[in-house]
Amino acid sequence: MSEAFGRPPSLDDMAALAEAAFQALPENFRKLAGDVVFRVDDFPPDDVLAELGIEDPFELTGLYQGLDLGRRSVLDPSPQPSMIFLYRRPILDEWAAHGEITLEELVSHVLVHEIGHHFGLSDADIDAIEAG
Repeated sequence: MSEAFGRPPSLDDMAALAEAAFQALPENFRKLAGDVVFRVDDFPPDDVLAELGIEDPFELTGLYQGLDLGRRSVLDPSPQPSMIFLYRRPILDEWAAHGEITLEELVSHVLVHEIGHHFGLSDADIDAIEAG
């Protein structure tokens, strides 16, 4: 699909790639993810970058926001919906720098990484899984 754009993919194009990547995951994995909401923006907001100590907005391709599944309790009030943000411009920049992978593969990688945070995994946990 990335070769078919002929122009940089729009926010809607990236959202369609993310949805296709999610639908391509095993059904039990999707069921475990539950009602997580996906959103595609061009860049993370300045306050998010400041909170994370990131100066260059191109350094953040995705973000999980919410209470991870491991810390939820049926006794707690209903949490805000968990959200996964994908940032279009940093993803496109990373894709252009890594000519050996498709845009679909990169979007899938970022999405799965953020779903890992939804499951309560740290960056180190996710890196170890990917390395194995």
